[in-house]
Amino acid sequence: MTDSEIEITADLVHELLQEQHPDLAGLAMREVAGGWDNQQWRLGEELAVRMPRTEHAPDLQRKERRWLPVLAPRLPLPVPNPVRTGEPSARFPKPWTVMTWVPGEPLDHASISRGDHAADTLAGFLRALHVEAPAEAPISSDRGAHPSKYTEGFDHFFHAVVPDGIADDVRDVWDDAVAAPEWKGPPVWVHGDLHPANVIVSDGTLSGVIDFGDMCAGDPAWDLAAAWVILPAGAASRFFDVYAHADEATIRRARGLAALKSLILMLIGQNGDRGIPGGKPTWGPAGRAALDRVLRGALP
Repeated sequence: MTDSEIEITADLVHELLQEQHPDLAGLAMREVAGGWDNQQWRLGEELAVRMPRTEHAPDLQRKERRWLPVLAPRLPLPVPNPVRTGEPSARFPKPWTVMTWVPGEPLDHASISRGDHAADTLAGFLRALHVEAPAEAPISSDRGAHPSKYTEGFDHFFHAVVPDGIADDVRDVWDDAVAAPEWKGPPVWVHGDLHPANVIVSDGTLSGVIDFGDMCAGDPAWDLAAAWVILPAGAASRFFDVYAHADEATIRRARGLAALKSLILMLIGQNGDRGIPGGKPTWGPAGRAALDRVLRGALP
């Protein structure tokens, strides 16, 4: 999962700052738990250093540096914005980035108590994000397309974690998404990876969105799955009413993709419980709760 050849320590990050951005080197620094492709260090009160630790993380950071300054000004929630670039060096052979810090707690360590407000907030955020992407926008090989392109992946996670008692119901949701018509509009900007660890909560509601490394042009259903993956039970209907741009086929695709995302969270949580590298114990309960919402949350 990670590049174990380089140990990323506080001393290393501090040395890199002194070498390339000495005006920031005096700020207090602490490691932030979490992260998959990147190891993150909070820098002062308003910044964060993102250090790539997987093979493809530098490309994800380049994507964020290229496109977040374009997207951020029109998004109604705070998102990380790149402010400095770290160049590869003898100390660390990969590029790295200093970003703005989004205050609050990730949802996998917090909860939403103001469900209606969160539904309205997420719908407004995605309405602003889901505009036609330019021709040069990135295309992803593992997200953004019709669910039928991901049946092999779904089957893998399905067989790994779905309890027998709900297997038929989960399969029905997925099969319905695969049978739904394709997205008829132009490819739009999608975040691509909305799940509890990538949204920020303050005062019981959504207050930020982070980790845009998987953003791409594609089917908005990939983000609309968040109606079940992120929002509390009963909030999906309100979310889609406020979003107002999703037809029946898009909602069917989104629900199936929400099932897929829930299974991924469950397996990563299971791996965490077993002590497997890359596993995250907090993701398991979040994934199972999301799957329960998917199964109970068919819209009229």
